[in-house]
Amino acid sequence: MSRYRAWFAAQDDPDERYPLTDVVYYSRSGGLLEVQHDMAALGERSAEEWKQLFDSRWMRTTWPYGSGVWGKKEWVCPEVDDANVVSTFEGGSNLFWAERFGREIGVEDLWIKMCGNAHTGSFKDLGMTVLVSVVKQMISEGRPIRAIACASTGDTSAALAAYGALAGIPTIVFLPKGKVSLAQLVQPVAHGATVLALDGDFDACMRVVRAVTSNPDSGIYLANSLNSLRVEGQKTVGIEIVQQFDWAVPDWIVIPGGNLGNTFALGKGLLMMYDLGLISRLPRIVCAQAERANPLYRAFQNGWRYEPIKAETTAASAIQIGDPVSINRAISTLKRFDGIVEQASEQELADAAARADRTGAYACPHTGVALAATIKLVERGVIARGDRVVVISTAHGLKFSRFKVDYHENSLPGVTSRYANPPVELPADVDAVRRVLAQRMGE
Repeated sequence: MSRYRAWFAAQDDPDERYPLTDVVYYSRSGGLLEVQHDMAALGERSAEEWKQLFDSRWMRTTWPYGSGVWGKKEWVCPEVDDANVVSTFEGGSNLFWAERFGREIGVEDLWIKMCGNAHTGSFKDLGMTVLVSVVKQMISEGRPIRAIACASTGDTSAALAAYGALAGIPTIVFLPKGKVSLAQLVQPVAHGATVLALDGDFDACMRVVRAVTSNPDSGIYLANSLNSLRVEGQKTVGIEIVQQFDWAVPDWIVIPGGNLGNTFALGKGLLMMYDLGLISRLPRIVCAQAERANPLYRAFQNGWRYEPIKAETTAASAIQIGDPVSINRAISTLKRFDGIVEQASEQELADAAARADRTGAYACPHTGVALAATIKLVERGVIARGDRVVVISTAHGLKFSRFKVDYHENSLPGVTSRYANPPVELPADVDAVRRVLAQRMGE
């Protein structure tokens, strides 16, 4: 039995607590629950001892600590038995030194945290390993869980289906019909999930899945980010970034924002490090939104007064959300981190992704939003040339090949492809090839 403990607690009343293995999503007042840890027990270990422990486990093979999430098990979910951990060795994604791209935009120390280099191709694996592991623990204790369900714009459903398949637990995913890339759609199909494509946007799918899972006796467990178990895995991104810099804190972390659970999670992990003495200062956080789905940006511009909106179609489909579940948690996080919210138009996000690709990255459109926000803040002098900046890439560019093909064919709606690089079609003639190569090589 671990000496460390964690539980669900109401945001407005920390004395309202529930075990992590209870089927509960909201407090008695209807607010979201948060996972809280016994910080006094965690504090019995010194900051240096925690660093040494986490470093000793980093990317090793001892189960389950080689996972970037479960290597920090005491800070994540200490009460899950190792035998019930469902893991694909998630986390440990590389920090890509975007030296050339940074030079082009005026930042000397620019990095991209490649969270898309994961089993299902997105950062969603980090949270899903925790949630599915807790469900497996619940089932082992006799809880009548028949399936796990989520609403998704693509990546959440892929992660849930994969981890459910690994654990042998049925999964159900609700997707907005026609608004998910083929690469994202095929993942839950291939993993055997029940895929329900609904006429409506993500917010409509979210309303349906919340209704379906609202009765604890239904046996269908909710896996969306309002379930704070997901946050516990996702919060390791910030911890991991600092660890990869030999426990030094960057000046800025830029993260794409849709449902905003990830913004809250990023801050939560960093605050745990701060409270336990592993770091002595906090970075500033930038949440980047697509201009067509920007309720948090509008709130930021309006003194943090929030109103939901109807999100418009954007190439950054995973963050096409007008009424984010974690809006209040994200606002609190950004206030704590002296945060900024910036937005990117379709033109800006597409060009930013294309420019980054030309320097060796392979950016999804959501990462394009974050990169575009970074460029704008550098141009305004908010981010200084000498600052260390980390942009979080949330998904692998290969999941959005249609977006890239359309860009280079100059067929993205409302976008002029300034960095298009289409193939040159030629006859099988050596002289014709030489003429084109001479033009391209500047001869």
